[in-house]
This record gives sequence, C-alpha cells and structure tokens, in this order.
Amino acid sequence: MKAIVISAYGAPEVLHITDLPDPEPAQGEVLIRVKAFGINHAEAYMRAGTWGDVAAVPGIECAGSVEADPSGHLAPGTRVVALLGGMGRTRNGSYAELVTVPATNVAVVHSSLGWAELAAIPEVYATAWNGLFGNLALHPGERVLVRGATSSLGQAAVNLAVAHGASVLATTRHPAHAPLLKELGAEEVLIDDGHLAAQVNSSSRDAVDAVFDLVGNNVLRDSLATVRPRGRVCQLGFLGGFEPVRDFNPITDLPTGVQLSFFGSAFVLGSPEFPLADVPFDEIYAKVESGELPARPARVFRFDEIVEAHRIMEAGEALGKMTVTVDPGLPSPQSKPTAASPA
Repeated sequence: MKAIVISAYGAPEVLHITDLPDPEPAQGEVLIRVKAFGINHAEAYMRAGTWGDVAAVPGIECAGSVEADPSGHLAPGTRVVALLGGMGRTRNGSYAELVTVPATNVAVVHSSLGWAELAAIPEVYATAWNGLFGNLALHPGERVLVRGATSSLGQAAVNLAVAHGASVLATTRHPAHAPLLKELGAEEVLIDDGHLAAQVNSSSRDAVDAVFDLVGNNVLRDSLATVRPRGRVCQLGFLGGFEPVRDFNPITDLPTGVQLSFFGSAFVLGSPEFPLADVPFDEIYAKVESGELPARPARVFRFDEIVEAHRIMEAGEALGKMTVTVDPGLPSPQSKPTAASPA
C-alpha cells in the first residue's frame, strides 16, 4: 500500500510517500480502506517530535470502507469513520491506503456525503461533543465562551453549541477572522490578547456559564476568571503552547465554586467510559447535509499534497478543517478554499 511516513522529526518536508506492506487486522480490529482523512494539529506535534517517539505513519482519523473485520460484525464495503485508538501514536495511522483500527474506535455512517466531507467530522466533532455536553454539561439558553474558536475544533464547538440553543461568545487573535465566527452564529466575538476576563466582565451583556478552552495553560488563570460563580471551565487544547502553569495554587487560583476539568480525546475516546456510541454521528452528518451545521471542509488536498497541507495548517491559513483524499480513482480535488462555510 501507499503510505505517508515521518522520515525524521521536523518540518512538514519530513513527510514522504512510500510503499509499506498491507496491514492485517487482529481480533478486535477492523481493516479500513481509507478514502479520505482529516488534518489535525496533533499530527503536526507528532511529526515534529513534540510528543516523543510515535508511529511512522501519522493520522488520527479517516473515512473509508471496511476491508475486513475478523469478528464478522462489519461487512466488507460498509461505510465507516474511525478515530484515535492509538492511530498515529502507538500504531500506524490513517495517512495511508489501508489502516487497522480497534473496533471500538470505528463508527458506521449512513450519510450520502462525499468522503472528503465525511472525513471533516470525526475527531473534532467527537471531541467538541464530549467537551460541551459531557464535561461542561451545556444546556440550551446558557452562555459559553469558546476560546480559540477559529481552529477546526473551535468552530465545531461553536456550531454544536449554537445548534443546541446556547449563546456563544467566541474568541480569535485576529480581528479579520471575526466575521467568520459571526457567520457561524457567535453572538459576540472578542479579540484574545490573553486577558479576556476584563473584556468579558465589562462588555458582555450576560455572565458566562462555561468556557471551552483550546488555548490552554498560558491562559488558564484568565479563563477561570471569566465564568460566573459556580461556572465551568473545560480545557481541551494547547494552542498557546505546552508550557505548564507555573506555581498554580488551587487556594488562590481556582475561584470558589468554579469547576475545572480536562478532556483529552486522544487517550479516552473509544474506551468503555467514553464510547463512540455516545457521539450522535448520524445526527451530525444529517445536519451537515441539510446545511444546519456549516461543517464541510475548508480545503481538500490530494494525497501527494500532504506537505503543503501541513504548511498551511501551521501557518494558520486554513480557517477551518482540511481533509485529504486518498483514493487514486477520485478526480483531483481543488486545494483552494471551497465555497462552503468552513468548520
């Protein structure tokens, strides 16, 4: 099979296409013929060596068809999406024509969307769903601050929260990106300079009930200060870097009654405690098809354009989810922004 491998840890140019033996599924695994896969910041961290030694083939999600299932549960040709389960980290990932995935990390889909569209959903929407409705227990009518909202995961969170009937306050570092977040349904957009608490408390009409924080450790104290008494903060990303929070002291830094949690999708999704069955993929895909969720990919690339896709992601130029098509029989997609709204 053709696969993209990390030849050495470093810049996007270390990604190379090569031939590898076809993988074979063990019991408890499913062999998937990959039709398209999503591009994620996690794969850039893995490629750069930030997360230590990882598998040779990156990729943490894909859309495709079942090639083989030793259990007999999934028939060959079944349309599925797969995510995480060690892909790209402890086992070869989805940047390939074939991939084996733990059966617990595979979900059947019943959507007529194309492969590139299907691949734009799994990881970001599963993570956003768990963060919003699991950790934060967001209710209709509540107000949620999505910090880091122009990222693909941030946009997924905005989309899901708006569709759920919540009021969304979204942040970006770049004023030029504010119209995009308004188009997604954010009622207010703030420019994030690292000190949002003062902006929220002075300019916002209502108190913030919950914070969906993708910026991470360097703004944790500030995020905790933005929510109302007994509000909730969930940290899900590290767009601001991995430097730990220095001298964090719950007595002085954690406001009384405020709940702080973390959701690390890479380590738990597909486990008995966080099953994929809890994520309503069919409902999400139906809303994408109807246009209720503007979640189609911002850009679609060919398999041999992987280096360019990573460059664009690291430059922050995607403004939405990017996907890559794998099937050599598909026509070459356009690697420019699509007319659809990104997510």
